[in-house]
Amino acid sequence: MQWVQDPSQSNVDNLNNVGHEASRHFRNKKKAYLKAKIVELENNSKIKNIGACIRASVALRRVTSLELI
Repeated sequence: MQWVQDPSQSNVDNLNNVGHEASRHFRNKKKAYLKAKIVELENNSKIKNIGACIRASVALRRVTSLELI
């Protein structure tokens, strides 16, 4: 026998799927942003650009501190 799913339950399942996809999307965007910032920090430290290095590290610290909230 095939189970007949309650329409309200299928709406809940669809909403959960959309939420998971949105979370995954923004998690991947954040990961790409952080990787780019790390590369920028490495480049700035290699060329001794201290001002840019400090600004990037502060920005990186802000992003990672938001993760804890």
